[in-house]
Amino acid sequence: MSLLSRPACLLKNLAAAILVTSNLLPSAQAQAPFPVKPIRVVVPYAAGGAVDIVTRVVTQKMAEILKQTIIVDNRPGAATNIGMEHVAHADPDGYTLLTASNTLASNGALFPKLTFDPARDLAPVGAIGFAPLVVVVPQSSPFKTLPALIAYAKANPDKLSYASAGNGSSGHLASELLKAEAGFNALHVPYKGGAPAITDLLGGRISFMSINPLEVIAHIQSGKLRALAVLDNQPTALLPDVPTASSLRLPGSAASVWWGLVGPKDMSVAVVDKLNESLRGALADAAVKKRLGELGASITPGSAAEFGHFVKAETIKWTKVIKTAKIEAD
Repeated sequence: MSLLSRPACLLKNLAAAILVTSNLLPSAQAQAPFPVKPIRVVVPYAAGGAVDIVTRVVTQKMAEILKQTIIVDNRPGAATNIGMEHVAHADPDGYTLLTASNTLASNGALFPKLTFDPARDLAPVGAIGFAPLVVVVPQSSPFKTLPALIAYAKANPDKLSYASAGNGSSGHLASELLKAEAGFNALHVPYKGGAPAITDLLGGRISFMSINPLEVIAHIQSGKLRALAVLDNQPTALLPDVPTASSLRLPGSAASVWWGLVGPKDMSVAVVDKLNESLRGALADAAVKKRLGELGASITPGSAAEFGHFVKAETIKWTKVIKTAKIEAD
């Protein structure tokens, strides 16, 4: 090779090396460890509520495990559809997640004109846990047991009423399920939130309510409300002496509030696995277990696929209740 041709050869080899290196760059970037920036977890409820508290307890530990900041972003409104829509339309990179609850399984049937499909556009990451609902009556109520309330309702159609935090809320659906399972009727009185409903229940203006025990445990302990049944087939540590649905021969009336993490569809398997691993690690932490137990929650760690199967079963269950009872959103 002549001295004159060598520079041309060197330039050719250099160009080839640059081409190879540039082709490798996207692959190296794609293999960067997740997460490399803060993760945002959308809570579709106002700050300070049960879902918000559960999210903050769990994500604080997840952040330690992932060695990355997790920001809780409260986006309440439209029966959680605002928060769900935001996450459904987010990039599926794992950096935008949602704390899902019962509305993930019911809003598809309640709101037929959504711009997203909860079942199709939100993918499971993992379950957090659940808290069984409890049937409560005011202190002044003549009913000391759930069978007594049911017997009266059957003998006196439409004489009883029950409150809820609004049409399609977990308490509304649970009470409709209980009515169908036990074969009685009662007038539904929807409120704009749980607090005003509880106020009227305490005042004796409402006959009963199906509700998250955390919201009324102080009233139960003070004697202002009486718990008639836990709507689950296992006793709850928060109210160990209250009869369960199965013990009252009403196993089909089991209903709970539950929580889990989901993200936009099309997240990579590797990202979902990393998030699920950190979630399960957080739920195994003793301090997290203790705090969630104080909230009346039973922890249910598992794979993303297991949470997906659970959500699908809940969607089928509550869609049937909604259609049978002809429930429409507010």
